[in-house]
Amino acid sequence: MNKLALPLSLLALLASVATFYISHSKSELVYVDINKLVEGYERTKVERESFNKKASTLKANVDSLMVDWQNELKDYEKERSSMTKKELELKQQLLQNKQQQIANYQQAIQKQIQDEDQKMTQTVINDINDYVKEYGKKEGYRIIFGAKGSGNIMYAEEVSDLTQTVLEGLNAEYQGI
Repeated sequence: MNKLALPLSLLALLASVATFYISHSKSELVYVDINKLVEGYERTKVERESFNKKASTLKANVDSLMVDWQNELKDYEKERSSMTKKELELKQQLLQNKQQQIANYQQAIQKQIQDEDQKMTQTVINDINDYVKEYGKKEGYRIIFGAKGSGNIMYAEEVSDLTQTVLEGLNAEYQGI
């Protein structure tokens, strides 16, 4: 019986040490604040600046077309009294057609801007997701939650928040440091 007690007590001791180690390893629940990552990521700023320039150019084109149309409308109002009925109808039809074309163009531009914004946002999100995945593997985390600041994680100890650490690593990787 004494021969069996020693191996069993060693086994119990090893099991206790293993349980202690596992319970205190990095398998704890951690999270990152996605909004903070997106806002603090350097690539977001670069992509957003590029997007804003492109959107401003597209909007300026629409504004220019609107100004031209408004000038034509003013000219029409001035010359209207000296036009024949046929000329009035033709000019009104031309102005309506041009107004419709501008409205269609404006809708197309708005859709293009929305698509570009979604594409830019998705590129940034993909970068962040890829980095967090690799970071989690490298650091030995079993799971990293993503919080959006809208109630997904109601409470967590600050030590569980990896946002700043991940953000620093993400920016360093983007900058090639």
